[in-house]
Amino acid sequence: MAIRKVSKVDSGFSAASMTDMVFLLLIFVLMALTLVNPNALRLVLPKSTNHITEKPYTTVSITPDARYYVETTEVSFPQLEPTLRAKLEGKDKPMVSLHADENVEMKYVVPVMNIAKNNNYTLVLATQPE
Repeated sequence: MAIRKVSKVDSGFSAASMTDMVFLLLIFVLMALTLVNPNALRLVLPKSTNHITEKPYTTVSITPDARYYVETTEVSFPQLEPTLRAKLEGKDKPMVSLHADENVEMKYVVPVMNIAKNNNYTLVLATQPE
């Protein structure tokens, strides 16, 4: 009587665990990207204890060497107002967040405040929490 081997080895590959890992990695990357600050400029903001809950429609950043950025795009000062008007056109209660480095002179900040006042924009000065 011949003895036969009853168990057969399955040489197939199951990709179920691999798809789970890829799915989890995708979720991790998407969550990490949403937590990254979209403002790529390195500014040292002044410190404050105040906090607002409303989210501004756009940001204006002023670097220590007096360069203006709307979000991450550099604009010259004469083009700042038309750029803001284009971004905020048709918005109800437009809000602009001003990110000015703590070493920026006020003579570069005040004209941005005047632009906001003349166009009835709400201007919020961005700060770091204390």
